[in-house]
Amino acid sequence: MTAPALVTDPAIREGFAQDASGLRLVPEAVARPDSADAVVALLREAHAAGTPVTAAGAQTSYVGGSIADRGIVLSLRTMDRVLDLDPAARTMRVQPGALLGDVKRAAAAHGLLFAPDPTSEEESTLGGSIACNSSGARSLKYGATRPHVLGLTVALADGRVLELRRPAMEKNVAGYAPVHDLLDWFVGSEGTLGVVLEAELRLLPLPTAVTGLGLPFPTAASALGFIAAARAARDAGVAGVNPRCLEYLDEQAFAIARDFVGGTWGQDARAYVYTEEESFGDAEPPLDAWLALAEAHDVLADDIQVFEGEANLHQARRMRHAVPATLNERAARFRAQGGRKVSTDWAVPYPRLREALEAANAIAATFGVAPVGTFGHAGNGHPHQHFLAHDPHELETIERAVDATLRHVLSMGGTVAAEHGIGKLKRRWLPLQLSPEQFALMQATKLALDPKGILAPGNVFAP
Repeated sequence: MTAPALVTDPAIREGFAQDASGLRLVPEAVARPDSADAVVALLREAHAAGTPVTAAGAQTSYVGGSIADRGIVLSLRTMDRVLDLDPAARTMRVQPGALLGDVKRAAAAHGLLFAPDPTSEEESTLGGSIACNSSGARSLKYGATRPHVLGLTVALADGRVLELRRPAMEKNVAGYAPVHDLLDWFVGSEGTLGVVLEAELRLLPLPTAVTGLGLPFPTAASALGFIAAARAARDAGVAGVNPRCLEYLDEQAFAIARDFVGGTWGQDARAYVYTEEESFGDAEPPLDAWLALAEAHDVLADDIQVFEGEANLHQARRMRHAVPATLNERAARFRAQGGRKVSTDWAVPYPRLREALEAANAIAATFGVAPVGTFGHAGNGHPHQHFLAHDPHELETIERAVDATLRHVLSMGGTVAAEHGIGKLKRRWLPLQLSPEQFALMQATKLALDPKGILAPGNVFAP
């Protein structure tokens, strides 16, 4: 096995120095292997020399997880093939550099669905999705990435390769629960424990049809009340209300989405909800129950939109994706002055989302700052508040506001990070959520698998 050449050309290194976080970290070298054997060879050499290695996919991380200013950035983008797809078993084997959008299309060609759907699915890779256990809008129905991963081939820091599969046992009491399924150690480990070389994925039947509903509301309170009621109806098994997503856009976020498509509807709306219902077989989309529920929460009925057909559904997804994309573009203007976008990733139990958002906005106001857009997976109690810092002073103020918000969120039974991971930007807040015992267990796992600490230094743990 031969390790890939290390590229030290300054222009190429600069090309791997930024992700969606707003941070800029220029690596000392870049490696671009085209095979699992090349990755293993590189890790063996790096381990022997004590050289840090940070794995990267398409570098869409919001938390700086795929960039580094120490050692090697290991780009896995050229390892992008679908290796096998078994329609009968509903499984597929995929390399880590494959874009999620390509994975989904490969599955759909066989009438199957790979369910996880990060908003950036056309720009993010499978390996990155596994590394941060990413989710997205459909996580309301299908969960995050973790339950859809059946097997992993992983290279450890010293080049040893592990073949991991979900246990087939129905009962097991051998050892502590955390060691029953080693695959779960790597899903969500943000590249700190190993490098994914290949993944076996679980596929589901593709819906016959999907119907999207765009619902504008006169107030944020009415929109959030509708979302809570829809989620409760789904959980109670109410006929006709089984959403695969419940997405929320506040007034600012909705304005960005509407302007992106040149829309003129919903001018009186102060919030917008997007939901999708799936149909299988010859079943008709159950819209009557949805419309009745929306009308009970004062929906602006004349401006309701129905999205049917792949082209229209794609347009709805593009509207939603336009919000973070636009805010990223605006934030890029301030990087030279030391500013950047600050994006929250907290979540609370869904019945308390309205309470949490009102508290978060009030906390921000006490620091003299305000979000420039709030949107996200409200059906899971998971919004993203976005702030734009124009300079380092404003950045410090925003981060103090976020710190106070996260402490309040935790007091409500929430989390500091629901899908973006911890990376480098949020590691300061992890000890707020984890007990010393939990943190020590994580550190012990890291030490056992990466004793030299060469993998993804700065992600999750201080370097």
